[in-house]
Amino acid sequence: MLGADASSSIELVTRLMRGMPGCPRLYFGVVDVRDVAELHLRAMTHPAARGERFIAVSGAIMSMLDIATLLKTRLGDAAKRVPTRQLPNWLVRVVALFDPTVRPMVPLLDNTRSATSAKAERVLGWTPRSREDAIVATGESLIRFGIVGS
Repeated sequence: MLGADASSSIELVTRLMRGMPGCPRLYFGVVDVRDVAELHLRAMTHPAARGERFIAVSGAIMSMLDIATLLKTRLGDAAKRVPTRQLPNWLVRVVALFDPTVRPMVPLLDNTRSATSAKAERVLGWTPRSREDAIVATGESLIRFGIVGS
C-alpha cells in the first residue's frame, strides 16, 4: 500500500486481521500489486505482447484459511485476531440470510477456479514475488498505516 486508502482487494486481509468468527471456504488467486505494475510495463513495451492478454497471479490459488494461517505464522502477535478455524458452508449460508455483507460470498463457497501466469512468465520473462510474501507485505502495510492494530 502506498497510503491509508485501501483498495477493495486489500479488504480480505484487513477483515482477517481485525478478527472474524472463522474462515469461509473461499479461494483466491494472489499477486503483489508491485508485480502487477511490472507486468503492465512489460506488456506495454515488449513486442511479443502486442494484442495478447496476460494473467497476473503468483502460484496456485489459496484458501482463506491458508491465508489466515500464513498471517498468523509470519506476523505473530500482530495477527493475534486472525481466525484459524474454517466455517462450514451451511453456517455461512445461514448468516447470509441475515447479513447482507455475507450474501455475495455464498455463490463463491468451494469455488476453486484457478488461473496461471505461465504465459506472462514465458513470453515476457515475468517472475512475480511469492504469494506468501505478497500477503505478508499486505499485512505489514495495514499495520504500518494504522488500518489494523499491531
